[in-house]
Amino acid sequence: MSEHHRSPNVRSYRMQKRADDVAETRQRIVGAAVRLHGTIGPKATTISALAEEAGVTRLTVYRHFPDDSALFAACSQHWASGQVLPNPQAWRQLSEPAQRLRAGLSDLYRFYRDAEPMLTNVRRDHAAVPAEIQRRTEATDAGYRDTLLKPFAVRGTRRNSLCAVLGHAVSFWTWRSLCLENGLTNQQAVEAMTALALATAEKKLALRRTSLVASSSPGA
Repeated sequence: MSEHHRSPNVRSYRMQKRADDVAETRQRIVGAAVRLHGTIGPKATTISALAEEAGVTRLTVYRHFPDDSALFAACSQHWASGQVLPNPQAWRQLSEPAQRLRAGLSDLYRFYRDAEPMLTNVRRDHAAVPAEIQRRTEATDAGYRDTLLKPFAVRGTRRNSLCAVLGHAVSFWTWRSLCLENGLTNQQAVEAMTALALATAEKKLALRRTSLVASSSPGA
């Protein structure tokens, strides 16, 4: 075969090899970022430290990730792909409030325990991560809370109180305090938070029943 006929194949091979090398370098940088975030945390992960961990130059890091948002997005996606994430869609299949609450918190606390080293570092360094990532984390937590709140038939100030309690219950720091710092099992933590939420929701009903009894008593 003549050189003229071989050249397109050679060029195609070289272009593919170059693309593979670029992708491999990018993946090395992302993997290095995940390792550093999981050990020293995002705040301490400088571009110099990242380049050293990945075995590339700082310029190479910037070529692949021109800003922190792009790097964090790639890092988050890569890390999440290896996790069994919480599944709020499954919680929504349960219409009874207490059942949904227990299922949701059990799923969340299982995830928190499995991913604790990374979550501790990332949540601790929350203020140091890009604003877009901060907003996404806050929206995710609010989504967990609202999914657990929805089946409760409470209104007004009691609903506000229950919303606050559920926001506390879904917080990673609540799980960490109950389980890592104070020794509860996941199930014990679930039951503790479920009891608090149900007591908050039921207080409105108890007050209403007391009011009805008082209004129907003689001389009321």
